[in-house]
Amino acid sequence: MKLVVGLGNPGRKYEKTRHNVGWMTLDRFDLHFSEEKKFQAAIAKRGDVLFCKPLTFMNNSGQAVRAIIDYYTISIKDIIVVYDDKDLHLGIVRLRSEGSAAGHNGIRSILQHLGTDTFSRVRIGIASERAKGDTAKFVLGRFARAERATVHQVTELAHDGIEMILTDGLNKKQHRDLTI
Repeated sequence: MKLVVGLGNPGRKYEKTRHNVGWMTLDRFDLHFSEEKKFQAAIAKRGDVLFCKPLTFMNNSGQAVRAIIDYYTISIKDIIVVYDDKDLHLGIVRLRSEGSAAGHNGIRSILQHLGTDTFSRVRIGIASERAKGDTAKFVLGRFARAERATVHQVTELAHDGIEMILTDGLNKKQHRDLTI
């Protein structure tokens, strides 16, 4: 079994924020998610792939991921995490086979709970000219009206990147950029 984790924050307040672009990407799969309290996550399944939206809030995402992989006995190499990256421009998706948290608290939590960085990542650029100042305010802010068409395209591109990883995998230390 494989696990695709989209990072985000629960609640209407965060629905269309930059930090929830991981959840927005999982919504592209047109799946029915249901809340599983034992995992603190919303879960959907397609064949041998489990899709997860942690409901623990971003900074505690690792709790849900750890609970799911322990319950289903999922190998670390079969995990793909989809999340926002303030250091990449909007319109860029970066596929990576491993790496550090690079200041992302959701990834930091997952690294702490898994004890390794060897899981695949789909990093979705959210940066724009407005990316100056308070980082928390920026990532918890909504996309500007002028950015929404690009967000639609980039989440579709990220969806395609996830499908590529599920089909072909990523080699160790491999990375690949996709752009719209």
